[in-house]
Amino acid sequence: MLDTIRSFFSRAEPAPLPAMPAGERAYVIGDIHGCLDLFDALIGAIEADDREQTPAETTFILLGDLVDRGPDSAGVVARARQWQQDRNVRILAGNHEEMFLDGFENKETLRHFLKHGGRETVLSYGIDRKDYNKLSMGELQKRMDALVPVQDRDFLRSFEDFVQLGDYLFVHAGIAPGKKLTEQRRQDMLWIREPFLRYAAPHDHMVVHGHTIFEDVDEQPNRIGIDTGAFRFGRLTALVLEGTERRYIQAAQRDGSVVIEKARTLASTTA
Repeated sequence: MLDTIRSFFSRAEPAPLPAMPAGERAYVIGDIHGCLDLFDALIGAIEADDREQTPAETTFILLGDLVDRGPDSAGVVARARQWQQDRNVRILAGNHEEMFLDGFENKETLRHFLKHGGRETVLSYGIDRKDYNKLSMGELQKRMDALVPVQDRDFLRSFEDFVQLGDYLFVHAGIAPGKKLTEQRRQDMLWIREPFLRYAAPHDHMVVHGHTIFEDVDEQPNRIGIDTGAFRFGRLTALVLEGTERRYIQAAQRDGSVVIEKARTLASTTA
């Protein structure tokens, strides 16, 4: 009987909230997709927020898909590289970076890349629109090789597959459910949707991801999706993590200008 009662109260106790390591703060940015105006505004808001907080070891994490679909992928890549030179910025590889890089060598991958936002990336590097429409895949590869700086390609190749801090795991797309981190495939971390999105049981870490667009932040008991559709809905999200607290800073398009919005998640105040 006593064991049964203990078991009941044990089940009734809420699970502890995921936490960052003591003395550390993280700002985690979702998929940027070539939206330099939102990215610039969000960096400014994040830097101002970090200065206003108590001193901490701060890490900035970009969840991948810096390129494609939006109007200025080249500008986003340059801005991210500059920010990384000044601050502790860790950047994850997204499936769009993978397609972009593979497209320099593989014509079929290039064709797929162009259909999924790569056209905008190529144009952002200075290829004339009229010329673009006339080029074969082979000719386009040569033009890309000449126009996309080697340092940009090396920068994209340097992106990480995942970052783990405290109880949080940061990946671009998600993870294969039921597998340890050491068993995860890069393919899944860059591309997975299902079965990751519908998986309801706890993972070893709280997974923070992008890749799948939600109109607003998608907080679930075992994952947090923060791709809020920068190119589609005009909203770029940063998740701020410190201790067990979670809050959000967003850059959003409003009537032709970019505004900053802040919110605190209920999960960070739930006992």
